[in-house]
Amino acid sequence: MDILSAYNELGSFRAAAALCGTTHKTVRRVIERRNVTPADRPSRPKSTDALADLIAERVRATDGRISAKRLMPACRAAGYSGSPRHLRRAVAEAKASWRHRRRVYRPWAPVPGEHLAIDWGQEGKLHVFCAVLAWSRVRFVRFAEREDQATTLALLAECFETIGGVPAVVLADRMGCLKGGVVANVVVPAPGYVAFAAHYGFRPDFCEAADPESKGIVENLVGYAKSDLVIPAGGWPSIEAANESARNWCTEVNGRIHSEIAAVPDVRLAAERSVLRPLPSLRPAVAPVAVRKVDRLRTIRYGCARYSVPGDLIGRGVELAVSAGELVISSAGREVARHRIVGPGELSLLDHHYGRAAHEPVRAIRPRSDAEIAFCSLGPVAEAFLRAAAASGTPRLGQGLAAIADLGRAHGTEALVAALERALAFRRYGAADVRSILAAGTGTPVIRAAGERLAIELPSVPVRPLSAYAIESAR
Repeated sequence: MDILSAYNELGSFRAAAALCGTTHKTVRRVIERRNVTPADRPSRPKSTDALADLIAERVRATDGRISAKRLMPACRAAGYSGSPRHLRRAVAEAKASWRHRRRVYRPWAPVPGEHLAIDWGQEGKLHVFCAVLAWSRVRFVRFAEREDQATTLALLAECFETIGGVPAVVLADRMGCLKGGVVANVVVPAPGYVAFAAHYGFRPDFCEAADPESKGIVENLVGYAKSDLVIPAGGWPSIEAANESARNWCTEVNGRIHSEIAAVPDVRLAAERSVLRPLPSLRPAVAPVAVRKVDRLRTIRYGCARYSVPGDLIGRGVELAVSAGELVISSAGREVARHRIVGPGELSLLDHHYGRAAHEPVRAIRPRSDAEIAFCSLGPVAEAFLRAAAASGTPRLGQGLAAIADLGRAHGTEALVAALERALAFRRYGAADVRSILAAGTGTPVIRAAGERLAIELPSVPVRPLSAYAIESAR
């Protein structure tokens, strides 16, 4: 505007240039362009025009996720000599164009009783299971400690019980616990999931891989549950307390008007329940999560921990399933053991699997010499005496046993056994000590345990009746 005003005042290119501090050539270009409309102006070529096809192809191949920084080496190899700033602008324009024509979005019009969408989320160490009934928008949220198949199917069964029926299709993400494999982009459900779906009478379906937009209805619920339930609560002391809060929260949100359908989900569910499939009369068994072979220790490994099983299953395979914090072990469709889940490296052993309770190992006593055989023939008291004497470090114990065994010839076996019991009680393990006890005979006091009732034999005396002490009535 300064150049135009100066030229209108002075009427000379050079005079206007001197006044505005520029060159006369610039003044001439401005004056010549004044009468040209923007539509008639030729577009200036850009240094990235020759790379338009290359940039568009790479943006399409990466679904709009490639950056200008990673695209720069290919552009340099194609002859680009401009600045990174110009390339960033070209890549941004190509991404915007790709997003505009990448996909045609159309609102989903769900059919009553048709679809139930499920997904897992995670907030810290807490796993969040979410399900949405598409038409009525009834929401179901529960918490768990893991995302295995048994937990997922148990929560899905609880969801069916809560809504009072079974939908025609269950739409899930390609979660590993429900996916048996993928062939030509077609998901093969896991055998346990197929049996579960056949029992309840629904068709399992899976979303596209790495495509959250195909299950946005449940993705929104995961984020809503985190922001409105998990984060404000600040944590719970147990999974049971978390699930109780989740039930109350679902009752609250399902009783309010949903902004998308402009209706209360619980009211819509009452109408949708008439077209849902009925629940089966029998509930399916817990789906197995793994198969293990029983080792010689009568145990199987699960989660880096050991669990005991009956001994007749050694060398055979058993099915494992997790239900309500317990590991259920089955063989040929029959439950054979049930354990509480323990931590990695721990043991869960049941005594009846081994026929006895756990006890410390005991070294057997095997007498070899004639003196040892003669001493051990005295019975359990002699074995207990021998173990106690060995534990106390009695010197020349072998010779002492021979001397003690010889005392039986003079005093008899019963007296010797009684002397060994007394020596064991007073922790006197020498042959001289046993000999002294035998010499004392039966006059020694009897040992009684602390607090034991002391029985003393007293002589009998005549007893007078109480009437003998009555005062004669006054006459």
